[in-house]
Amino acid sequence: MRIFNADGSEAMMCGNASRCIGKYLYEYGLTSKNVITLDTLSGIKILELHLEGRTVETVTVDMGIPLETGTIDFDGEFPFLSTQVSMGNPHLVTFVDDIRTVNLSEMGPKLEKHPLFPDRTNVEFAQITGENTIRMRVWERGSGITQACGTGACATAVAAHLTGRTGRTVNVVMDGGTLTIEWDEATGHISMTGPAVKVFDGTIELRE
Repeated sequence: MRIFNADGSEAMMCGNASRCIGKYLYEYGLTSKNVITLDTLSGIKILELHLEGRTVETVTVDMGIPLETGTIDFDGEFPFLSTQVSMGNPHLVTFVDDIRTVNLSEMGPKLEKHPLFPDRTNVEFAQITGENTIRMRVWERGSGITQACGTGACATAVAAHLTGRTGRTVNVVMDGGTLTIEWDEATGHISMTGPAVKVFDGTIELRE
């Protein structure tokens, strides 16, 4: 799987796209298996398809082990602490009391292109809204504000647990829907479970 952002840059991994790929392969008859191996720039991912008849309703993706976690304080430049997490691509997660107060259009690009991140970073702002429930909004590197981000949801879950805010299994609620994220204590692997919904069929003409 290869993923390209809105600005033409290539993404290392996309959790939402991996679920869509699983649904596409099965429902269009390109595989009859409900467990699929997916090769990405950030490594091999394992997809488990959850079926209702011949329809893929949800997909669980083994997202691997989170890397390069740490706290960023910006030396007082911003009035918050953030957690850096790599899910094969870089994320910066910041917890706030009320996510509605965050101007993501302003803060997103500032943090994405901050000198601390020479390769840029994805930016998540998150709020704990209940026991093991997180509300999250995302500014994606190369794309801007999006409705949801699978790797971002995973990074947010990791940051929440590392900072003592939640347990290892959480629901991450985004504008585009909810994902269930589980961080297995024994293996260290993150699993992401969520829906994949067909929007439309179409054709595109590719020109050299």
